[in-house]
Amino acid sequence: MELQILKQIENWAGSAVKNGIPLGGDSAAQTRKVILESGKIYFLKYSRQNATFSQEANGLEELRKAEIMRVPEIFLCEDNFLLLEFIESHSERPSSGFFSDFGRQFALLHRKKGETFGFYEDNFIGDSKQLNICSLPESKNWASFYFNKRLLFQYRLAEKNGFDTPELRRLMKGMEERIETILEGSEELPSLLHGDLWSGNFLMDRSGDPCLIDPAVYYGHREADLAMTKLFGGFDKNFYHSYQESFPLPPGYLHRENIYKLYHVLNHLNLFGRSYYSQTISLMQSYL
Repeated sequence: MELQILKQIENWAGSAVKNGIPLGGDSAAQTRKVILESGKIYFLKYSRQNATFSQEANGLEELRKAEIMRVPEIFLCEDNFLLLEFIESHSERPSSGFFSDFGRQFALLHRKKGETFGFYEDNFIGDSKQLNICSLPESKNWASFYFNKRLLFQYRLAEKNGFDTPELRRLMKGMEERIETILEGSEELPSLLHGDLWSGNFLMDRSGDPCLIDPAVYYGHREADLAMTKLFGGFDKNFYHSYQESFPLPPGYLHRENIYKLYHVLNHLNLFGRSYYSQTISLMQSYL
């Protein structure tokens, strides 16, 4: 752990750090369980470079303000680290009952509405920038927002990263021409979205309750959040059943899933390389 970070935590807490147990990480950030001499325990996420911690903290705070689901409390946020409430994970595997509760709570979160699409600041989806700041027509038109701020932005990154092909260009042009038709019938007011919900971005706490972590928050169509949950195998079926009972989706939502998965697969193409190219093409072809 960086000495400067250690000193900042100790000065804030008024207690020495007894131990910092590594919890893992990646090229962008490392994490530790920080134990103070006072006995208090925190979760630390840090980096040697200026990172995205202020945007992550603002996203967590937006979810916390909804007061629907458990979200880690934020204690310190600096350019190179984020100190959060340490939430002890339950030792057991989540049950079907957990996922039923999770689905109901997630539906309640999506009932938190905004006036416009996007967010007051741009943030990040993984290590990629996510554009949220917009004006008319994007701020009031979901199809326009989603194509320009999500799909087209990732496509431009793919061009820059050398993944563009005549096939990808042709399909992206087709997506632009058909975006209004594909999303027709799903018009709703903007919902508060986690933005990056997969199995690695939620916890089951010691009480058995769901807890949201690592968001890429914005206000958008709730189908985008749910489609992301299915990208890597999906959640327990009880999650989707209880969600539908609590807040039914508009007809045709299954048809629209692929277009919402496409944003994240394009992002994976840009972050992790050509192994995601064929999946990108397949998702586009499902509409053209």
